[in-house]
Amino acid sequence: MDVQLSTDEIKAKQQLLQEYEPAQEAFAILEKNQGRLETSFDELWEEKNGRQTFAKGKSLWKVMLGELRKELCGDDGFRGKVKEYTNNPGSAPLLTGLIVSLVGIAGANGLPLDPAIATIVVLYIVKIGLNTFCEYTEPETDPKLPAAEDEKEK
Repeated sequence: MDVQLSTDEIKAKQQLLQEYEPAQEAFAILEKNQGRLETSFDELWEEKNGRQTFAKGKSLWKVMLGELRKELCGDDGFRGKVKEYTNNPGSAPLLTGLIVSLVGIAGANGLPLDPAIATIVVLYIVKIGLNTFCEYTEPETDPKLPAAEDEKEK
């Protein structure tokens, strides 16, 4: 699923983050890519880190989201910040705080995220919702596990 921001959503968030310089770089690329978050992430990443090649079927966006999911979904501080922002979506300090928090959490866990790239990721999380982000691409449970547990009960 390619999540996309509408022109109005981009303009509203850009206005909200007008004082936060790294976000402006993200918005320029988002506008160029008609709000497509994955495409914008890939372009920004390449701009900052050079061209990356991966095995067929691998996506840096998906891998990065998977790694971030591991760190963010269990982080009560980040979850609290998202909830606070969701309750007050017109707050520039709360949205900026989410971006800065993401950069810090990612960096502490060995994931190099530039603030402009983090802006794209935060906009994605805010767009789909944190609960959806945390559960949407969670690995499916091994179908053998329930059967094995049933065997133990017998």
